[in-house]
Amino acid sequence: MLGTLKKIIGDGTQRQLKRLQKDADDIEALETDIEKLSDDGLRKKTEEFKERYQNNESLEDLMVEAFAVVREGAKRVLKMRPFNVQLLGAIALHEGNIAEMKTGEGKTLASTMPAYLNAITGKGVHIITVNDYLADRDARDMGELYEFLGLTVGLNLNGMSKDEKREAYAADITYGTNNEFGFDYLRDNMVLYKEQMVQRPLHFAIIDEVDSILIDEARTPLIISGTAQKSADLYKSANSFVRHLDLDEDYTYDEKTKNVQLTEEGINRAEEFFKIENLYDLSNVTLIHHINQALKAHASMHRDTDYVVDEGEVVIVDQFTGRLMKGRRYSDGLHQAIEAKEGLEIQNESMTLASITFQNLFRMYEKLAGMTGTAKTEEEEFLNIYNMRVIAIPTNEPIVRDDKADMVYKSTEGKFRAVVDDIKERYSRGQPVLVGTVAVETSELISNYLKKAGVQHNVLNAKNHYREADIIENAGQKGAVTIATNMAGRGTDIKLGDGVTELGGLSVIGTERHESRRIDNQLRGRSGRQGDPGVSQFYLSMEDELMRRFGSDNMRAMMDRFGMDDSQPIESKMVSRAVESAQKRVEGNNFDARKTILSFDDVLRQQREVIYKQRFEVLDSENLREIIEQMMRQTIERTVQAHTTEEVDEEWELDTIVDYVRANLLEENDVTVDDLKGKDQEEIINLIFDKVKQRYDEKEEELTEEQMREFEKVILLRTVDQKWMDHIDQMDQLRQGIHLRAYGQNDPLREYQFEGFSMFEQMVANIEEEVSRYVMKAQIRNNLQRQEVAEDAKAVSGSDQSEEKKQNKPYVKKDHIGRNDPCPCGSGKKYKQCHGR
Repeated sequence: MLGTLKKIIGDGTQRQLKRLQKDADDIEALETDIEKLSDDGLRKKTEEFKERYQNNESLEDLMVEAFAVVREGAKRVLKMRPFNVQLLGAIALHEGNIAEMKTGEGKTLASTMPAYLNAITGKGVHIITVNDYLADRDARDMGELYEFLGLTVGLNLNGMSKDEKREAYAADITYGTNNEFGFDYLRDNMVLYKEQMVQRPLHFAIIDEVDSILIDEARTPLIISGTAQKSADLYKSANSFVRHLDLDEDYTYDEKTKNVQLTEEGINRAEEFFKIENLYDLSNVTLIHHINQALKAHASMHRDTDYVVDEGEVVIVDQFTGRLMKGRRYSDGLHQAIEAKEGLEIQNESMTLASITFQNLFRMYEKLAGMTGTAKTEEEEFLNIYNMRVIAIPTNEPIVRDDKADMVYKSTEGKFRAVVDDIKERYSRGQPVLVGTVAVETSELISNYLKKAGVQHNVLNAKNHYREADIIENAGQKGAVTIATNMAGRGTDIKLGDGVTELGGLSVIGTERHESRRIDNQLRGRSGRQGDPGVSQFYLSMEDELMRRFGSDNMRAMMDRFGMDDSQPIESKMVSRAVESAQKRVEGNNFDARKTILSFDDVLRQQREVIYKQRFEVLDSENLREIIEQMMRQTIERTVQAHTTEEVDEEWELDTIVDYVRANLLEENDVTVDDLKGKDQEEIINLIFDKVKQRYDEKEEELTEEQMREFEKVILLRTVDQKWMDHIDQMDQLRQGIHLRAYGQNDPLREYQFEGFSMFEQMVANIEEEVSRYVMKAQIRNNLQRQEVAEDAKAVSGSDQSEEKKQNKPYVKKDHIGRNDPCPCGSGKKYKQCHGR
C-alpha cells in the first residue's frame, strides 16, 4: 500500500516536472532570437509586455517570452545564464507554488523571472527574505538586472521613514524581511490620514526560505503594543466623584442592559467637581470614559458576587462555575475602576494595539510563492493552509555528498568526545568542517572543547547578520571550522576554497537530531552544492531530548547487555529510521498545533478584516454623515427594542427610553414620554431618529462643511481604534481560558467562535453608541485634530494642561454655571445651547 502511494506521489511530481519542462523548452528555443536584440531592444520588451498586458493578454501568454528576456538580461548584466532547472523553478514560482531547490542551485536568480513577469502588471511584487542582510544583498545584486530591463527596485528596511518606505513600496519590485512587511501592514491600519499609508494592496509575494517563515515562525504573531498608561489619579478622582452620587437623581441604572449613565443633574455635578465647562467637550473623552467605568464599578459590579478581593488583588468570579479566575482582568479600564473602588493599588496593563500572524498576513496576498531547499516533508501543511504545492526541482548536477548513518553513543559526554575527535582529525588534514547544533549552549560547549584541543574555529550566533554571512561564506575555505546553530547562515552559499575538493569537500557534523527532519536536511544541504563532494554525519546520544522522548530505554538496555561503553557507538540505518519515525510523529504534533492556532486566529482575522476595511472607508470617504446616521438609527433601535419587549404597551419603559435619548442624543425637552405614548416600536424609532437628524442639521449649520466632515472623522477614528484595541485584549483573555471549556464536554474552538462573534457584535454596538453620543453632544472646536489613540493614552499620565488647550477655551469661567442658566457671553441663549454646547 505504502509503496503504491509513493509511486502515485512520485508519478505526480514527475508529471508536474514534465509539464514544466515543455515551457522550459519553449524558453530555450527563443534564445537565438532574443540574443539578437540590442540592450535598448531588450529594454523595450518591458514596455511591450506592459502594453500587451493592458490589452488583455494574460501573464501566462507572456511568460515564455518574458522569461527568455530576463535570462538574456542576466547573461549580459550578471554574467550568469540560468540553467534549465532554474527555469523549472521560475515557472513553479510564477504558478504560485513552492520550488524546492537544493542549496547552491541558484534560487535567487530563478526568482528574478517570475518577479519580472508579475511586475509587468504594475501592482508591485514583494520578495521576502529572512534578514536585512539578504534583502539588501539581493536588492543590490538582482536590482542591476531589473533596472537594466526598465523596472524599479525598492528596499524596505527597519528604521526607514514613512516617505522612504512609501517610495520603496511604489517600486515595481520591493525587497524586505517578513517582519517589516507585516509591521508596515499593521501600521498602515493605524494611520489617521490615507496619505500616511505606505503599502499598496498586497499583490504577489515570493518568500525565500519559505519553510522558515510560514512553518517555523507561523505560531509567532507580530504585535504592536504600548503601555496602557491609564492614569491611576484619574481612576481615583472618578471614583471619589461617583461615590457621592445618588441613584435616579444623579445617574440611572438599567438592570436589563447594565447600562449606567449620568442624568442632567449628574452632568452638572461632574462639571462642578472636575472644574470643567462642558463634560462633552472633545477634550474630556478620557474623563467621561473614567466616570462611566467608575459608575459601572459601583452600580453593576458587586464584591463577592462578580469579584472577590484576594491578597490585595481583584479576582474575577466565573458567573457559570463560581470559580475564581486568577490572572484574568476586566478590559476597557473596568478592572482599574474596581481597584479604585476597593482602595487597592491600580495596575497598568500593556495594550496590544494591533497584531497578526504570518499565516494570516501572507494569505492576504492575491498570489503567493516560495522557495527553499527543504519543504517536501511539510507539503501537506503548505497545501492545506496556503494552497501551495511543493515541486521538487532536480539539481543541475547529481548530488555526490556522502550522507553517513547516524552514530549513537550511550551518553552525551561520549558523543561530544567523538565529535571533537572527528573535528580534530579533519582539521589536521585541512578539510573544512561545519558543526551544527540545536542550541546555543551546545555551541559554546563544543567551542570550549575545541579551545582545549587547540583547534581554531568560529562560533556563529545570529546577533549580527552581516558577520554571519561573512563567516558562512568563508566556512568552505581550507582548515575552516565553524560552529553554528542549525538555522544559521540560511540563504548564503558555502563555496569551496582551493584544494578543498581534493580533501573530500565540506564536512557537516550534526551534534543532535532536530525534532524536524527539515532542519536536519538543511544542515546536510550546506555541503555538496552543484555537484561538489562532501560528507555529512550526525552524532547522537541516548540522553538527547528526541531520543529520551521516543523510547531510547530499550536501546540503552541493549547497549548495557552487550557491555558497550561510551567509546563504542551504534552505527545503524535501523537506528536512523527509528529516529526519523520519531521526528515524523513530532512534526505531526506540531502541524496539528499550528492548525489549531490558525483555527483560533481565523476568528480574529475575519473581525480584523471587517474593522480594517471599514476604517479605510472612513479615511477614504469625503462625507461620513450617511454612515453616522446609520449608526444612530441602530443605536436608537437597540434602545427602543430593549425597553418595548413586553406585549402590553402599558409595560413599555418609555421613561427609560426618554432618559437615554436625553442623555446621549438630544436636548432635555426634545422628546417626552407623551410624545411616545400610543406609538408602536417602528413609529417611536422613526420619531426619535427624525429629531436626531434635525438636530444634526442644526449642528451642520453652525460649522463649515469642511469642519463638520473632519469632526465626523475625528470621532469615528478615535472610537473605532479605542474599542478595537480593547476588543483585542478581551479576545486574548477569552482565548487563554477557553481550553477549560473542554472539561465541560464543550468544543473550545466552537465556544471561542461563538463568544468571539458575540463580543464583536457588542463592540460594534459600543462603537455605534459612542460615535452617536459624541457627534450629538460634543462641542466642536475650530482646530480639530486627529490623534492616535496610543499617543492619547500616553498623554493621560502627563500634564494635560497644554498651552494650546488653554488657548482653545472660548472664555475663562469664574463661577459654576448651570446648563440651563443664561450664557454669560450675553447671547440670550441658555448656557448649554451656547458656549456650554
